[in-house]
Amino acid sequence: MIRIALALLAFLVAASVAQAQALDGRLKKIAETKTVNIAYRADAMPFSYTNDNKAIAGFTIDLCKRVVNSIGRQLNVQDLKINWVLVTVQTRFDAVAKGQADMECGSSTVTLARMKQVDFSSYTFVESTGLLVKATSGVRSFADLAGKRIAVIAGTTNERAINAQLKRRQLTATVVPVKSSDEALAALESGKADAFASDKLLLVGASEKSKDPRSFALLPESLSFEPYGIALPRGDAAMRLAVNTGLAQIYGSGEIAEIFDSWFAPFGPPSDVMQMVYIMGAIPE
Repeated sequence: MIRIALALLAFLVAASVAQAQALDGRLKKIAETKTVNIAYRADAMPFSYTNDNKAIAGFTIDLCKRVVNSIGRQLNVQDLKINWVLVTVQTRFDAVAKGQADMECGSSTVTLARMKQVDFSSYTFVESTGLLVKATSGVRSFADLAGKRIAVIAGTTNERAINAQLKRRQLTATVVPVKSSDEALAALESGKADAFASDKLLLVGASEKSKDPRSFALLPESLSFEPYGIALPRGDAAMRLAVNTGLAQIYGSGEIAEIFDSWFAPFGPPSDVMQMVYIMGAIPE
């Protein structure tokens, strides 16, 4: 009996050592420092932003907090802390690639081009490019923007989507590159732009921060497919597995419904596409 117990103990110790030796990359640093560095946006409401109380909030922020809890359980590290790293549209992927952040939790679309710099988790949301206009402008569709000016944040998938739509529909309009949603909204308010192109819910979030949200209208057309993911260090398979494990647990347990409803209940239940994202993301053990 003692021999069996000792053999079992030796096996458990060996397994523990093997697991410790397998820990490398960002996970090793996280386990040693008991800290996860998360890049966040201050201007990507309702996914990642700073609210009126100066607190970091948003759908993706809530999701990532639960992923961090899962990583803590996976590493057997209690009270894993989060160090928040402020980024912009322009710096979000550099922060992850250069080691300033272990993951980026915002509203980042997964693309093949971006995968040359960072990796991504399983999908977390699906959006589309939309257009915000002044309610009194008379613009009711993308075609009505012929000969007009469209503000869009430079370097985003939205910019590529607008240019592709203009080419496909053989429309002529001036694309006005800007650095931020605040700049784009200011251009729309001042008349320097006739429309602001971005992900639809980001447009809703931007308009809600304005003095008069009712002065804007969101056009009904969807101009692109924008699958979101958590940006991760490129080539760090262990980190990606840990994050996807956390997402799978959240999706599989139904926690995702609670998070989704807390942010998007006014817009109705998740679409069939969104439900499929979460079903497919609930990867079995």
